[in-house]
Amino acid sequence: MYRQTPKPGERYLHFKGNQYQIICVALHSETREQMVVYQALYGDFACYARPLQMFLSAVDRQKYPQAAQTYRFERISEPLPAPQKAAGPGETQRTNGQDEKPAPAAAESEEAQANPVLLQFLDSDTLDEKYKLLKLLEHTVTDRLIDDFAVALDLVIPEGRLEDRYFQLLNSVRTMQRFENNRFR
Repeated sequence: MYRQTPKPGERYLHFKGNQYQIICVALHSETREQMVVYQALYGDFACYARPLQMFLSAVDRQKYPQAAQTYRFERISEPLPAPQKAAGPGETQRTNGQDEKPAPAAAESEEAQANPVLLQFLDSDTLDEKYKLLKLLEHTVTDRLIDDFAVALDLVIPEGRLEDRYFQLLNSVRTMQRFENNRFR
């Protein structure tokens, strides 16, 4: 069965219950394989990459016979309510005769949403808008936001002092801006 390629901003539910938002579909630099880059909508909002074919694949019924979903990830239109916790803190739950750590509990409703600054950055249509947003964040930007912005722009900002990383990101966007503006003249 054909499944549509995920698009930036779409939300997906993993068969184990957690929600994720698509950042982009990227190409692996060595193999040229399509990779889905997505962000958790809970906890520390970590970003992940997974091969597109695996992202779209069906749940392994041998390994997870009780899974409610047909596919590993299924698109959702609205965030789902937080799942009920099956096991207490530090407890394990038994699945198919094996102990498994429970999936991280969904965060409170405020925390279960993607960072609004990141969403505004992703929704910006031009590099000029992205640059202006970055300038406004000069005194409040975090390493996490810098990493997320860099992923969205296909940049690598090396670890280091926050201020240095911020200015490197800002300069990279300014350079991209100049290239984009010159290209359309």
